[in-house]
Amino acid sequence: MTNALFKKRQTRTRYRIASHGTRPRLSIFRSGKHIYAQVIDDSQAVTVASASTAEKEGKGKGYNVESASSVGKKIAERALAKGVKQVMFDRGGYIYHGRVKALADAARASGLEF
Repeated sequence: MTNALFKKRQTRTRYRIASHGTRPRLSIFRSGKHIYAQVIDDSQAVTVASASTAEKEGKGKGYNVESASSVGKKIAERALAKGVKQVMFDRGGYIYHGRVKALADAARASGLEF
């Protein structure tokens, strides 16, 4: 049942993002060990920038709030370097809490506009 509810939340979020504009989306994937973020341009079907705790530069644990905020800073720096300043936040089916919230707050603080 929880997987079905997750898919329902994910579909609802993606529908709202697709119907609202042409900005790239900041998509989040959260696993048990790592957190991944991608800035995706859906009009061209291209990943503009990506960051994760699984990268070689990532030190420490990948499943805590501090690591998620460092990924938020990295993704904001990389997106700004590619010329992307405004994004739509795609939390997927995840609840906006904990690691997802930390990543979003760090990305906002680093200069991305949601």
